[in-house]
Amino acid sequence: MAPNKSQKLTRSFYNRDTLTVARELIGRYIIYRSVRGRLSARIVEVEAYIGEDDPACHAACGPTERNRLMYGKPGVAYIYFIYGMYHCLNFVTERKGFPAAVLLRAAEPISGIEIVRANSSHGAEHALLSGPGKFCRGFGLTLAQNGLDLTGTELYLEDRCDPATEIGVSKRIGIRQGAEKLWRFYDAKSDAASQLGHMRRRRV
Repeated sequence: MAPNKSQKLTRSFYNRDTLTVARELIGRYIIYRSVRGRLSARIVEVEAYIGEDDPACHAACGPTERNRLMYGKPGVAYIYFIYGMYHCLNFVTERKGFPAAVLLRAAEPISGIEIVRANSSHGAEHALLSGPGKFCRGFGLTLAQNGLDLTGTELYLEDRCDPATEIGVSKRIGIRQGAEKLWRFYDAKSDAASQLGHMRRRRV
């Protein structure tokens, strides 16, 4: 993609309704300038988590030290550790004081693939970053990157004018409470999106 066709997403992109942000993240590119080299990937699957009234959201219990970034300014990376083995990357959204974020569930690797393979298990290229834990492992993201400003130069997102032509919507995956909400968005034509994405598919 020609450099003049790429534009870094600004804080105003994240400072909007979370479902709008989540839908528009499909087809955007994430770039990480790691100590081992530059990595990039095209986002193909996300889930939204919105406010203290969302029982599946980390903010359902109110402010804590763990979720404090969700109450802060939009356009910040919120990374948490789960099940004692996985890191998950989220993008903080909406106004300061209102806790909301979008979980990155899957992406298609674009550059730095040799680094991704070194960080994660071997397999088909489309599956290397297919899953929130696999994405963070492949990109080498840990709690050390928690709180990074997404408008900075280390970890950020770009619009490369490559929108998804068919976006699927479904229930969120792997939760019990709030499971009825259709807050998961994915590129219906991407092999990197979770296979469960083919359930309850509809176009938007």
